[in-house]
Amino acid sequence: MTEHNATHFDLRETRSALEREAELATRLPALIAYAQAKSPAMASILKEVNAAHVNTRAALAGLPVTRKSELLDLQKAMRPFGGFNAGTYGGNEGESIARVYASPGPIYEPEGVQSDYARVARALFAAGLRKGDLAYNTFSYHMTPGGWIMDAGARALGCAVFPGGVGNTEQQVAAMHDLQPTAYAGTPSFLRILLEKADELGAPIRFLKHALVSGEYFAPQVRALFAERGIQALQCYATADAGLIAYESPAREGMIIDEDIIVEIVRPGTGEVLPDGEVGEVVVTTFNQAYPLVRFGTGDLSAIMAGASPCGRTNARIKGWMGRADQTAKVKGMFVHPSQIADVAKRFSEVKKVRLTITNPDQRDTMALACECLAGNNGLQSALEQTLRDVTKLGGEVSFCAVGSLPNDGKVIDDQRKID
Repeated sequence: MTEHNATHFDLRETRSALEREAELATRLPALIAYAQAKSPAMASILKEVNAAHVNTRAALAGLPVTRKSELLDLQKAMRPFGGFNAGTYGGNEGESIARVYASPGPIYEPEGVQSDYARVARALFAAGLRKGDLAYNTFSYHMTPGGWIMDAGARALGCAVFPGGVGNTEQQVAAMHDLQPTAYAGTPSFLRILLEKADELGAPIRFLKHALVSGEYFAPQVRALFAERGIQALQCYATADAGLIAYESPAREGMIIDEDIIVEIVRPGTGEVLPDGEVGEVVVTTFNQAYPLVRFGTGDLSAIMAGASPCGRTNARIKGWMGRADQTAKVKGMFVHPSQIADVAKRFSEVKKVRLTITNPDQRDTMALACECLAGNNGLQSALEQTLRDVTKLGGEVSFCAVGSLPNDGKVIDDQRKID
């Protein structure tokens, strides 16, 4: 059992960067070799890779990215998991699949048998939950993983759990008053609904002290509303595929990356790792034995923050969820993908960054490619316009702008079309 101190889940949260990278140098080659041996899909994707050589973040950055948007087709071709699973039903200990979940699509995700498989206990601890607390869990236990993820994390901390699920607000308020839970897990919107329903019933909830929320945008005004009621509410970022990715601490300055996942921020549509601070797609590598994922593109946007958290945790931080990276647009009956626009840019060393804006004046689709460039000229403009046409099969105007002038919002394609 993990030994906790008053403020940190374990010593790994406060170790030096050198210690963290040294562990990575050992774990990464072992993960690659394991994925190649156990996961048919990963074996195919990594078939030319020497596992022993993938022992740094730089080496990892040279491997292909598999995006969540590709999973549905891959799974349809090979049900249920597209060959990405290493575990099987009733397989060897450590590789066995204990549960299967469904996300929209449907996309199916396996859960292994390990305690706290999604590793969310770390986030719950940061949110203030401790052994002996009763956690009121309102994430759904039906088909999707949210309820089970929080349940397992809370129990790993030594908390008891009430599986409230969603809906039945009057019954839930009654149960909360009977049980007096000190902690809540669920979406921020449902916590607000419960608090307001309790007020309406003349039975205000005053016993909740801590909350870990996820699954949707956590507005500052809603956080302030909870604080006014004495509830310290922090958020975490987790997915069905990867488990916990990052979490808030009481410092509330960004979200700290979990110790058992690797996060890269890449330019949408590519595998290119971006400099810290630049917004791009969240790409994760997990060490889950039942479902090892190497450079898995979540489709979410975020950015790495500079420095370490004031709370003493030393791992890198992200700014949290900042939108979706899948910006594919249909123009004049043709799909235009971020990867195509990235392909146009990389053919010209003079071009540092690009952004395709799509508009529809007079209900006619128009594309304009803005290029950050040190020295644009007519010849380069013509070459870019021809390349844009060759790659997308669509015409568009090219313009130049100063390096650093395009918005840092992760958008490669900005669809500004309006429907009258």
